Amino acid sequence: MIKYILSALFAGIAVGYVNNNYGNVFANVWISDYVFTASLIMLLFVMGLAFGIDKESITKLRQTGPRILIIPLSTALGSICAGAIGGLILGISPIASATVSAGYGWYTLAGPMVWQIFGAEWGALGFATNFLREILTIITAPVMRRVDKYAPIASGGATSMDTTLPVIVRYSGSDVLVASFTSGFILTAVAPFTIIAIASLR
Repeated sequence: MIKYILSALFAGIAVGYVNNNYGNVFANVWISDYVFTASLIMLLFVMGLAFGIDKESITKLRQTGPRILIIPLSTALGSICAGAIGGLILGISPIASATVSAGYGWYTLAGPMVWQIFGAEWGALGFATNFLREILTIITAPVMRRVDKYAPIASGGATSMDTTLPVIVRYSGSDVLVASFTSGFILTAVAPFTIIAIASLR
């Protein structure tokens, strides 16, 4: 599965590069505004369909109860702390580094927000760091699954509700679908606020 995902990714990069250099502005806008949005909606629809088909999904959610919040809370805390520690190790601002990590893999949010707060260089780092988090989750999901079936969910962060969800379910099993979607949804909802909150500490 991973080889197909990566093949599609690199094919998209190649097509995008060719279009950007030899295409036209209308095509760029049309792809970014409509095709991307439509594909994301379709992905969420399919995963929602899988959730609805699973007769035990609601029962699992009820049985888990408030414990289901442990994964997103642990992921958020771990991401922020790791970002700050990484900043100290690299000799850069731990606050800015933690702010970058507070994107939880949502690179289209983290990049622009961090850019507005800390400047273009940090914005680029915010985009790249969170984008790589998503890609590494897709690549290493089979390995992380051997450590713990919930490990890929934590690695995926906010993307565990959409782009990395199929990979997580594929390798960790359908029983983690509810936990993965819930974790990703919560992290997606809180990411803008944690980015602002951490940045305000500078």
